[in-house]
Amino acid sequence: MARRKSRARQEEAFFQAVSGLVMLGLGLGGYGATRSFEGAIVGVVLGFGVVFALMIVLCQQRTERLKRSGIAEIDKMEGIQFEKYLGHLFRSQGYVVEATKVAGDYGADLLLRKDGIKIAVQAKRYSQNVGIKAVQEAQASIAHYAANEAWVVTNSDYTVAAYELAESNRVRLINRETLIRMILAMNPGAVQEAEPEVQVDAFVCPKCGSGLVLRTGPMGQFYGCGSFPKCRYSKSIKAV
Repeated sequence: MARRKSRARQEEAFFQAVSGLVMLGLGLGGYGATRSFEGAIVGVVLGFGVVFALMIVLCQQRTERLKRSGIAEIDKMEGIQFEKYLGHLFRSQGYVVEATKVAGDYGADLLLRKDGIKIAVQAKRYSQNVGIKAVQEAQASIAHYAANEAWVVTNSDYTVAAYELAESNRVRLINRETLIRMILAMNPGAVQEAEPEVQVDAFVCPKCGSGLVLRTGPMGQFYGCGSFPKCRYSKSIKAV
């Protein structure tokens, strides 16, 4: 079965079809009004101007719609769309953002610059936990892009091995919880997933006093210590 076109591709194909019809219609209208090829050319030029103006408006609308996205919309995004969203997110934090090549990105999808610091960012829109391969690629991107550090950003979480490797390799891991906080800072009105109703003290690690965070592992979701991997305390959601 052929793969279904994404919504973005469907919209692009529709816009191209409409653009062609607009220019053809105005071209024929110009020819019909003047009975000359010069009139047809004028009509086509006017049609091109209309299409160009519409393209600018649609791009602005798409950008604003992307900025308003919450975590639920991010979970449905394609990889490229997630990268564009992160670009808007980091720009809202004052970073200068540069996208790397789509093919052969050498472990980084975005390059951030701020206060003389250069950061290589790898975007991972996953439905499962991100493993050590992403950390290895991000770490390698530091040397290739002459960056000061590297980040991996996901709408999911990371494996235990990924957290351990990142700690010793100048790689910052931004998981779902941190991403949601960033989203709300850029767009306070974004609708996010409902948080489970628990007692306040249930979010405190009894071993080190750090806050507990919601994580996803091979056996499902659980609460883990926010200072992991220094503290490995975990608690079942059912026990909260």
